[in-house]
Amino acid sequence: MAERPDRTAGRADRILDAAGVLLSRLGYRKVTIEDIASQAGIGKGTIYLHWPTKENLFQALLLRESLRAAENLLDRLAEDPAEVVPHRFQRAAYLFTQRNPLLGALLTGNTELLGRLKKHPLQDQDAVVTERYLKTMTDRGLLRDDIPNLLFSLRASALGFYLMDSFTTDSADLAPEEKADALAHIIRTAFEPPEPPATANLAATAAEVILAFQDLTSSYRAWIYRKDGPEEPA
Repeated sequence: MAERPDRTAGRADRILDAAGVLLSRLGYRKVTIEDIASQAGIGKGTIYLHWPTKENLFQALLLRESLRAAENLLDRLAEDPAEVVPHRFQRAAYLFTQRNPLLGALLTGNTELLGRLKKHPLQDQDAVVTERYLKTMTDRGLLRDDIPNLLFSLRASALGFYLMDSFTTDSADLAPEEKADALAHIIRTAFEPPEPPATANLAATAAEVILAFQDLTSSYRAWIYRKDGPEEPA
């Protein structure tokens, strides 16, 4: 994947890493900019060179973890176009989140906080890319086109798998792979046509999806690692 924009990215990552540690330890409400600066070993003012508010900082943290998830999925698509099939795509996304505790905490820890953090400056582009993805998948015959409110239905079906452990211990004995398999089964049977897609169709669809999401990941990276502050010494 592309390199980050400049040397300030290293400092930004240290700040975001510190924020992630404190988020897991204290929760969003109790974490202060002073705490993050101390954890990162920098002055408080340096943080404001990157993000003007605490909310902006945690938006950047959510976007960075989402960026890492997206890059992982794009790498999988490049290696094996069959990963574009929705049930495989959703399975891989779920397992990546399960293996990334910080992303899991951001997505499931506090729904009010998540709602605020997702109102970032790139949310309109998020929506455009999502619509482009759904159109590609339905036009290519990988998603059924007869499901009302397809985006809502897909997200609602998957969201329960991410949130279930926050509300019940019923699935405590299930391994992440078993949960991922259950999610894949639901997506496969409820949202995909019964006929398997042709190999050539998979390759063309994967190429379109990669192109769409590369535009978004480039925007994510540019926003996270904005050049608001001075570069660090070489």
